[in-house]
Amino acid sequence: MVMTSLMINSDREAVVDFSLPFMETGISIAVTKRTGIISPTAFLEPFDTASWMMVGVVAIQAATFSIFAFEWMSPSGFDMKSVSQAPNHRFSLFRTYWLIWAVLFQAAVQVDIPRGITSRFMTNIWAMFAVVFLAIYTANLAAFMITREEYYDFMGIDDYRLSKPHSHKPMFKFGTVPHSHIDSTIHKYFPEMFNYMKSFNRNTVTDGLNSLLTAELDAFIYDGTVLDYLVTQDDDCRLLTVGSWYAKTGYAIAFQRNSKYVQMFNKRLLDFRENGDLERLQRFWMTGTCKPDDHDQNATSDPLALEQFLSAFLLLMGGTLLAALILLLECLYFNFFRKKLAKTDQGGCCALISLSMGKSLTFRGAVYEAQDFLKFRRCKDAVCDSQYQLLRNQLMSTYSKMKQLEKELELRKLKSEKRYQFSPASPLRQRDIVRPSIISTEYANRYDHEPLRNRRNGD
Repeated sequence: MVMTSLMINSDREAVVDFSLPFMETGISIAVTKRTGIISPTAFLEPFDTASWMMVGVVAIQAATFSIFAFEWMSPSGFDMKSVSQAPNHRFSLFRTYWLIWAVLFQAAVQVDIPRGITSRFMTNIWAMFAVVFLAIYTANLAAFMITREEYYDFMGIDDYRLSKPHSHKPMFKFGTVPHSHIDSTIHKYFPEMFNYMKSFNRNTVTDGLNSLLTAELDAFIYDGTVLDYLVTQDDDCRLLTVGSWYAKTGYAIAFQRNSKYVQMFNKRLLDFRENGDLERLQRFWMTGTCKPDDHDQNATSDPLALEQFLSAFLLLMGGTLLAALILLLECLYFNFFRKKLAKTDQGGCCALISLSMGKSLTFRGAVYEAQDFLKFRRCKDAVCDSQYQLLRNQLMSTYSKMKQLEKELELRKLKSEKRYQFSPASPLRQRDIVRPSIISTEYANRYDHEPLRNRRNGD
């Protein structure tokens, strides 16, 4: 009887009798963890290509042209025909692009705000889209910007990088223990792989794992159960097994041919398997400080697909349609209802609403608009400022001349009043309404015009 880590195969079974397998095993691959670096394109990985195309080509362009079109068509917004009437209002397609990018990235830069209520509403919709976009992007970006441990994730020994080592540049360095069951299996089914790995073989399993830790080997191929056990015993937890087992078999007890003890051991092994003793022993002895499935927790995050980001685009689409409806209502108001509302608005409430929309409903509101328009129409350069000061001086000079002329007119008025003063007995003298007086026609001939004529002739 032989008690060791003996795997069942056809060559051994030809010379000995095996008991029932008490533990499963297969050919596995051990690799080491490496500290990875952040990819230069990690900032693009939170979204897939379709999502980035939707944001850059569809969302930004649609929002830009929508805001500019709504501002152009709005009665209270930008209009090409009224550019000369509003030189302070600087808004164009490229300024709209600047506004879109500034809102999207929340940049603290100076932007030109549209004047129309519809375009402003559309700008707020774009701001809501930007908030959702940045929240999702920031939350998913953290998963891609964290430095995590990397390893060679082979699918098994039939992986093309191992089975055809010359097809990959640079070629991987891997080996096994020579003259073992693993070595004979690879020699039988993977001759190219067997010839390549001869120079990288190690005498023992411990030497092979130490070569992984010192980066002398990229992978070490051996018995899956043995590798799982040794990986869990690594103090630094830098080792792990990857891929699926190849050529699955089991461990068994070897006896001489036609031994009488084979049936006795098979019966006891079945009893241990039925009452769970084999599983308990395996969990107790084959488990270490490092769990063999730790590398599954470091799996990379997948970029968000377009379906997961679709709600933000639906928000932008719904906001655009709602803004178009608001533009229609705004045009109807300014073209049909504004004049009627001005006649019926007695309290002034509607006038305040209309003034907030960019067009006054009353004459006083129009004055306020004119004051605001003149307030912000100021020079922005030195030449314009000098011309403004020159015109202002001319205006002050004209104003002083007007004051001087008013004084001269006052003096002439006083002189004229003195010339037209009447005598106390004149019937044209202003009467005292308190004292009674009687005017008779007999005094009509006594009215003397000569003094007045003489004064005029004297002048």
